[in-house]
Amino acid sequence: MNKDQVKGRVDQTVGKVKEITGKAVGNEKMQAKGLAEQAKGKAQTSFGDTKSTVKSKAKKTIDKI
Repeated sequence: MNKDQVKGRVDQTVGKVKEITGKAVGNEKMQAKGLAEQAKGKAQTSFGDTKSTVKSKAKKTIDKI
């Protein structure tokens, strides 16, 4: 797991907590920030996943040479 994957998952979790807290206390702004943070986290996680896949495939290609 690379740092982008970890940071993305942390952002998703923090965003979910903000969303639920905002919903519970009736704070729509906090809820919206939570949703935005979750989206940011998903994007960063996807970037980290892609980076990991590319690195893995590059290593396999180099090992074949």
